Amino acid sequence: MDGQTSLSPAARALGYAGLLPQALCVGLLLIGHEWRYTALAGGFAYAAAIFSFLGGVWWGQAVSSARTGGAAPAGAYAIAVLPSLLAVALFLPWTFGWEWPGPALLYLGALILGSPLIDRAIGHAAPDFLRLRWHLSLGLGLLTMALGLLAGRVI
Repeated sequence: MDGQTSLSPAARALGYAGLLPQALCVGLLLIGHEWRYTALAGGFAYAAAIFSFLGGVWWGQAVSSARTGGAAPAGAYAIAVLPSLLAVALFLPWTFGWEWPGPALLYLGALILGSPLIDRAIGHAAPDFLRLRWHLSLGLGLLTMALGLLAGRVI
């Protein structure tokens, strides 16, 4: 990289700080805290909210591209609404009392892990933003999957 960045130090710091809630949830499970089931539910809710937020970012990138005379890739708007729909779908097993939260957390973590591929496919992300997205998605995706793996110890 040439040393130029479109991200401020505050943007990077706050991005990485966004991993702390999920790390806290994992920590509560590892130490066997009495709030472990709440940590699972909170970890799922946090990951689902962030995943939905990413869809909003993709929507905004598509709209911005159209405003500046570019063309959003075919299907960009449809892809942008998928995270919210998938997050709700992954929540349904809990509402029906089916096996939850382990499998849902594993799927959600995997989706978050792969989400920067959408940024790259849409093509509107600056290189430094995309690099940060990879770091944050790997962190949140892996922490969410760790919650899924640890869920069996709780339920």
